[in-house]
Amino acid sequence: MTKKILIVGPAWVGDMVMVQSLTMRLKEQYPDCEIDILAPGWSLPIIERMPQVRRGIELPIGHGELGLGKLWRLGRSLRTDNYDQAIVLPRKLKAALVPFFAGIPQRTGYRGEFRYWLINDVRPLDKSILTRTVQRFVALGEPQPPTQAPETPVPVLEVDEANRDRLVKTLELDMARPAVGFMPGAEYGPAKQWPAAYYGQLAKGLVEQGQQVWIFGSAKEAPLGEEIRAAACDAAAQVVNLCGKTALADVVDLLATCRRVVTNDSGLMHVAAATGTRILAIYGSSTPDYTPPLTDNAEIFYLRL
Repeated sequence: MTKKILIVGPAWVGDMVMVQSLTMRLKEQYPDCEIDILAPGWSLPIIERMPQVRRGIELPIGHGELGLGKLWRLGRSLRTDNYDQAIVLPRKLKAALVPFFAGIPQRTGYRGEFRYWLINDVRPLDKSILTRTVQRFVALGEPQPPTQAPETPVPVLEVDEANRDRLVKTLELDMARPAVGFMPGAEYGPAKQWPAAYYGQLAKGLVEQGQQVWIFGSAKEAPLGEEIRAAACDAAAQVVNLCGKTALADVVDLLATCRRVVTNDSGLMHVAAATGTRILAIYGSSTPDYTPPLTDNAEIFYLRL
């Protein structure tokens, strides 16, 4: 009998990439299982690149919105899917509501926000064993709470080469020079960001070596991309600011094309790692002990201030 599993996913880009480690582990245990992920709408393009997942389901509420009626209606609509288990990754109370309303018999999650009546397979979170976010995700997929850190499969997002070729054409990207990706933003804020002036100096040096730079980020990071281009001085012509010009799935395909990327600890760092691209990760206020890039093809710069 096929096991049907609903994962309630996290609200951050990097964490969503880490969810693939959980789906890979579930497929190792239950090869025929069907996995769906309930998550914010922005994350669906990432979920579509995970071959282990049958479908992504959009969470119909925004950040900070309770939306009890919307969650109840969604939960009731999922009853016909007859899920055997829900794995609730966020520790918030509202994250556990849809599986409860859907009548899923086994609802697995960590203790949090007085939700004991919503989670009936409550797992202890031993932070001395589960030191990394990805370990905490994968541990919830184990039949029993682990007594040691579980093995965490490395995420591998699928790359759409046809979409990549389309982007190269529509964005008028020059493929004659090797590309180095820059991810200078961070949702957490400036404490996670290597200064734009330093990115600019690095861009100038890379261009002088015969390479080019593609800057990735959201539309709100476009001014930061322009600041880096300005700091690159006479090398700016070979520094392309793509911030706000690409969808999240597009970024996956273009990052896979880059020779390597230079990045802050950010969601796009984890996306790049899952494409197999060489990662040069600069950590500031956060720690690679907790959220490292999930790849062996990475070098980390961290002063432990």
